[in-house]
Amino acid sequence: MRLRYAFRLYPDTGQRTALAKAFGCARVVFNDAVRAREDARKAGQPFPRAAELSVRLITEAKRTAERSWLGEVSAVVLQQSLRDAETAYRTFFASLKGTRKGPRAGPPRFKSRKDTRQSVRFTANARWSITDSGRLNLPKIGAVKVKWSRALPATPTSVTVIKDSAGRYFASFVIDTDPAADAARMPDTDRTIGIDLGLTHFAVLSDGTKIDSPRFLRRAEKKLKKAQRELSRKQKGSKNREKARLKAARAHVKAADARHGFHHQLSTQLISENQGIAVEDLSVAQLARTRLAKSVHDAGWASFVNMLEYKAQRYGRSLVTIGRFEPTSQVCSTCGVKDGPKPLNVREWTCTACGTVHDRDHNAAINVKTAAGLAVSACGAPVGPEPVLAQREETGSHGFPTEPRAA
Repeated sequence: MRLRYAFRLYPDTGQRTALAKAFGCARVVFNDAVRAREDARKAGQPFPRAAELSVRLITEAKRTAERSWLGEVSAVVLQQSLRDAETAYRTFFASLKGTRKGPRAGPPRFKSRKDTRQSVRFTANARWSITDSGRLNLPKIGAVKVKWSRALPATPTSVTVIKDSAGRYFASFVIDTDPAADAARMPDTDRTIGIDLGLTHFAVLSDGTKIDSPRFLRRAEKKLKKAQRELSRKQKGSKNREKARLKAARAHVKAADARHGFHHQLSTQLISENQGIAVEDLSVAQLARTRLAKSVHDAGWASFVNMLEYKAQRYGRSLVTIGRFEPTSQVCSTCGVKDGPKPLNVREWTCTACGTVHDRDHNAAINVKTAAGLAVSACGAPVGPEPVLAQREETGSHGFPTEPRAA
């Protein structure tokens, strides 16, 4: 399985200047490639191929006075920028044809020097290396100091140097992991779990465990508002405005990094303890249009589920996603009777058929696990609610009404 391992970089002043040149040259080559293809489209000519663009925009451009400075950076960086443009067009055309999953992708846009995120990629033929002292040696940049938080599990195939919106530098290594080593790290277990994601609690498990929502954005909101207010008062284009922008960006990434770390720790714990995990397919995009939008984004459900997905694939676990229209909050997990929709302020309810008192979130987590087929008896047979006669209002094939999932 191919994964990325990111580590913080601390380049000195000269290395920052060299990286700025690399970012700029890669951006110019990318923009030249987009411009060449757009000019060909407007003229009704076929798109120039990547090999032709490589000769025209890199090899021949270096010999001109206008683009001679392209020779000051590694040629691999420029070639990878052309590949990025090629990939962007391929993604755009696949989206137009409907062969690409996910939201529709737009055409490639020109990159700007004012973009808050810059990056360059070095492949193996760039002859980058990790020195004996633990520094990252990059061609025409030098040996950059790295803060290693853990050891790399294998030899990387490429490294991408990233400068984020807060002015921090990172090295992102691409690693091909060993399936046998991954399987040894996570031995098989017979436990399974259902997860109900929410806002009152970030997650409630089918075994009754409740995990509080850290609310990183809400906790940092006061500092964020102050930083944004200071930024809005600075004159555009001034150095003070850039300082205020960096201060606001650092406040935002601090909350984002805390959320990211929380998701990683929780997802790793759940994957290591359970062989099978069931979650609900929540429509985050629709919930983000409601009055709960800020809290929904603060929770970061999509990021958490994505982590569960790739970690389950890596360590041989099963992740089952049930449909978003499954009435997990309306069905009694004991007898299976659908008791109807309930307002979000109803945190406990009593089943009208069997009289069981349910905690709303715990009951939903049990139903998520049952709907995914992870609940099994001692003999291995799936366990579900006992069949009951349909209530009068349940007959027919009407779709379940959507309900904002606050918890």
